[in-house]
Amino acid sequence: MEGAFSRGVHTLTVHNKLHQLNRRRLVERLKQVDSLKKGKSIVILQGGQSETRHCTDHEPIFRQESYFHWAFGVEEPDYYGAIEIDSGQSHLFAPRLPSSYAIWMGKLKSPEDIRYKYGVENVHFSDVMKQILVNLHADNLLLLHGVNSDSGKVTKEAFFEGINQFKVDKSILYPLITECRVFKTPFELEVLRYANKISCEAHIDVMKKVRPGMKEYQLESLFRHYCYYNGGARLLSYTCICGSGINSSVLHYGHSGAPNDHTLKKGQLVLNDMGCEYYCYGADITCTFPVNGVFSDQQKIIYNAVLASSRAVMKAVRPGVSWVDMHLLAERTHLEHLIAAGLIQGNIDEMIKLRIPAIFMPHGLGHFLGIDTHDVGGYLEHTPPRPSEDGLKSLRTSRVLEPGMVLTIEPGIYFIGVLLDKILADPVKSKFLVKEKIDQFRDFGGVRIEDNIVVTETGMELLTNVPRTIEEIETLMAEGAKLNVQFPQQNHKSN
Repeated sequence: MEGAFSRGVHTLTVHNKLHQLNRRRLVERLKQVDSLKKGKSIVILQGGQSETRHCTDHEPIFRQESYFHWAFGVEEPDYYGAIEIDSGQSHLFAPRLPSSYAIWMGKLKSPEDIRYKYGVENVHFSDVMKQILVNLHADNLLLLHGVNSDSGKVTKEAFFEGINQFKVDKSILYPLITECRVFKTPFELEVLRYANKISCEAHIDVMKKVRPGMKEYQLESLFRHYCYYNGGARLLSYTCICGSGINSSVLHYGHSGAPNDHTLKKGQLVLNDMGCEYYCYGADITCTFPVNGVFSDQQKIIYNAVLASSRAVMKAVRPGVSWVDMHLLAERTHLEHLIAAGLIQGNIDEMIKLRIPAIFMPHGLGHFLGIDTHDVGGYLEHTPPRPSEDGLKSLRTSRVLEPGMVLTIEPGIYFIGVLLDKILADPVKSKFLVKEKIDQFRDFGGVRIEDNIVVTETGMELLTNVPRTIEEIETLMAEGAKLNVQFPQQNHKSN
């Protein structure tokens, strides 16, 4: 029987053949590189390392480095991996742990345990890594070196004692392994579907239990508990965003400076952007709904505009379409609804040219999704460059869609004071905004609707399944209200 990852019989079992296939795909790409057709080239990847919190001995929960997980699926820190290009043989190099490890941390795994669990042909200890590579007659070591186009940070290239004795290449591996990660295999899609399933169930659970008077962080807590207890998802894909009222217009609310700590009030919207991570593969889902379970007329206008743009994009998605064009389609749909509601006025084409839509949606339509929430491959040497215009420059990719790509579709409309004031002060652009109507939405916040999709041969597959129409949301929340769940309100005072 093959080794597999699981968090119990009620969770998804993921076999290590997922990584075996990923390694084969990478080898196939590398074999097409002319400079690698002679000699013995070997891919060397270094996994994530053991860390403690600042200067303490507190060990945070380890999460594997993404490229290393894609190739090997190793759960523990301080590993190296190697892939022989000519034969496809794979090697894992495990840390040689002291016997005391068994006292504090658990059983020491033998090389045979590791080989079976992770489905590689060869396992060694990392302190003999140099000698193993010498024995393999390695002529060229391919190291991971590139810039992540979302973060701007450079990947960590492998380093081990004695590497300076080998010829290394830092240019070939990154674009090829990154392009492999852009296109998900059936095994990877199975995990992504599962992460979506658990995340959707958790969002629904939260929507049923929301009550005025709760704290935003209690929604985060409910979501976390559901994902871990019911789905075995110990980690989340990113920091939870639970913004109520005007906080729903803060795009990445929930960080340490704005820690989901406001009180939910009747009549406000709450925007929950949350997703779980299972086996390092994540979901990224946003639901926006009224705290008291009933949309106001004002809220209906904005919510239906965003829902219409979301569904217009889904209808248009297919292989061969440009992601930039999908963003522009969402913007045009927003403008049509905002004109109908009397918030803006004028010619739509002129407004798009002057980037008026970016006032209301300053972020991009969506991004690649996979092992990372903002998954890699958005901008590579062979892909279209990043646009420079407002709104469009925030797109995390401008690529033409192809089957196997997994993306988020997350249009939004927000009323952000600093952006509104800037445009109202502009003598050219201010004519498009109906100020007296805009002022009525100053404290509105924002609406975002985010779903995860797979591009298929003929269109797309929707991975996300949560209530989306106003009628569906109000019905679900009415059912939840019947549960009459009470949450304690904290009134503690400091002495």
